Amino acid sequence: MENTVNTLNRLISGAFNDISRVEQSAIRESGFDDVSVNEAHTVDSIGLYVPKTMSAVAQKLDITMGTLTVSINHLMKKGYVIKKRSDTDKRAYMLSLTERGKALYRAHQKFHFELVRSLIVDLSDYEADMFIEALSSLNQYLNDKLKFVN
Repeated sequence: MENTVNTLNRLISGAFNDISRVEQSAIRESGFDDVSVNEAHTVDSIGLYVPKTMSAVAQKLDITMGTLTVSINHLMKKGYVIKKRSDTDKRAYMLSLTERGKALYRAHQKFHFELVRSLIVDLSDYEADMFIEALSSLNQYLNDKLKFVN
């Protein structure tokens, strides 16, 4: 059992670090060399179709409004995001993506889709189900721990 735990610990830690590096590389290779992984995740949280409030995006990313404001200001300067005052609530700002932002969104989604496909391509349906169960257990554990962090 201990050998299994050590092996999984090494693999999960290595995968986490490698995913971050490969994701940054994929973003750059897609022609977005001025964007960080965190900025790509912000663009992803804004989405393609329906403008989102600043507070909705901050909540989805689990970051403060101050942190989001800094990120949005950078993304606006780089031409990825549009921020405008809400028509219905003048206190709120609505975020949407420019055409360049939409292209980044699609490239980032493609990376994630290819990553997930690479994980399951050689698995049987049973193995894929077991993998989903394992990741669901990991998600539950992390969510339980996050309840005490927030």
